[in-house]
Amino acid sequence: MALIKACRGFHPEHGEDCWFAENATIVGDVTMGDQCSVWFNAVIRGDVNSIKLGNKVNIQDGAVLHATFEKTKTTLGNNVSVGHNALVHGCTVEDNVLIGMGAIVMDNCYIESGSIIAAGAVLLEGTRVEAGSIWAGVPAKKVKDISPELFEGEVMRIANNYLKYSGWFKE
Repeated sequence: MALIKACRGFHPEHGEDCWFAENATIVGDVTMGDQCSVWFNAVIRGDVNSIKLGNKVNIQDGAVLHATFEKTKTTLGNNVSVGHNALVHGCTVEDNVLIGMGAIVMDNCYIESGSIIAAGAVLLEGTRVEAGSIWAGVPAKKVKDISPELFEGEVMRIANNYLKYSGWFKE
């Protein structure tokens, strides 16, 4: 069973049909919607500020979600995939976004819907990613607009696949 722990009077809450790996850690002021999954060694640490996740969000192996005390909260919309070993900190992510493996999203970033943050990208503090764009590099910059094929083939496919994968562990 995952480590689900209260902190400062806040206890994590989640919707229906969620799955948490046995060594996932979810602490404090964390609220998530339906059909979310938190994978092996992932950490969602709502000890210093709130973390809100929409429906069908997947936090993949080794990823960390956190915030900054009395400054920044972390909010993820629906159908958001946070790739393996990514760090998402004190930012807002709208619906239908893919944050690639090993990416870093710093405080006060705002990622609009339908976007991809490439693997290994570093979004510096305060960066705004416009809807339907792909950002890559260190520091991350816009590299192109997302095509409808890439949106369906990556952003939506990964969100749907992780819902399927979590079902394998619910049997």
